Amino acid sequence: MARVFKEYASVALKAEELEGEIDFAELFGRHGPVHIEIGTGKATFLLNQAKAQPHVDFIGIEWARKYYRFAVDRMGRWGVTNVRIIRTDAAAFIRDHIAEECVDCFHIYFPDPWPKKRHHKRRLLSPANLEQMIRCLGSAGQIRIATDHSDYFERIQTVIRARSNTLEEIEFLPTAGAKGSEWVGTNFERKYHKESRPVYTLAVQKTEPNSAMSP
Repeated sequence: MARVFKEYASVALKAEELEGEIDFAELFGRHGPVHIEIGTGKATFLLNQAKAQPHVDFIGIEWARKYYRFAVDRMGRWGVTNVRIIRTDAAAFIRDHIAEECVDCFHIYFPDPWPKKRHHKRRLLSPANLEQMIRCLGSAGQIRIATDHSDYFERIQTVIRARSNTLEEIEFLPTAGAKGSEWVGTNFERKYHKESRPVYTLAVQKTEPNSAMSP
């Protein structure tokens, strides 16, 4: 028997109902740190991290309808109140609905690598999209990235390091749901561990312009 996913109104954020920039205090009913995960999958990271950090408000963005429905149902069944899930294009959502300097962390774990050269333009971590994330980050805000794709990781490093006057590399620490040698504890990471694939991680923190440069 197929599993039936419930649409929890308290969790689901409808893209078609959004107008302008989101007021996170109004959305969550409080003022708190805001973290955004781009590409939730089955929301394993979000579930564990939201439970470990109840003072943080999380937005999960997922394009695949089956994963979006799974994530909404999962948060609702667990009674997680500090997570909202939206099905939409992440780049457009950040550009159109996230205000300047209001995000404390972007989590990007195992994004689609679009391995074929003709599809590289679809990759999330492009210079243009990075600029939007930098715009949205507050002081000392972070971007945390994990991928199993070495070519994409090299490209990510190039894009990030081109903004070294604004982004300073910091230690990537395992997330709340990581076990053993895991970094983020997502379903994708666990699958890749079983296949003995290496996982590449990168974390950066926003600095004041030129503050990361030597005098």
